[in-house]
Amino acid sequence: MNVVDSSAWLEYFANGPNAEVFAPAIEKTSELIVPSMTLFEVYRRVFAQRGEGAALQSVAVMQQGTVADLDAPIAIAAARLGVEHRLPMADCIILATARFYSAVLWTQDADFKGMPGVEYRKHKPSGEKR
Repeated sequence: MNVVDSSAWLEYFANGPNAEVFAPAIEKTSELIVPSMTLFEVYRRVFAQRGEGAALQSVAVMQQGTVADLDAPIAIAAARLGVEHRLPMADCIILATARFYSAVLWTQDADFKGMPGVEYRKHKPSGEKR
């Protein structure tokens, strides 16, 4: 199972330098878990940058995976992870969701660098070669 965090989704949608790293996890929808928090973050960013139509198209693609709502067990686990790792709220929820589903977390968010169960790729500015 795979969870793709918001930074990786945005990279994929923008066809950025790391898009090809995240594509296999995103495109194998039968093994894709999508935390509801990533829907929020991606919709918000795409809506602000490119408008409602693009934002709706983005979340429609994301919803081809299994959307995982924030429920009590994940919320409590996220709070614990936040204290243990000093992570921002969204990061805690995404990591807790990945762990709840025993999924690999795909990201280019440095907050996750070196954590077990995380496939981290350093963010490359758009001008860098893949």
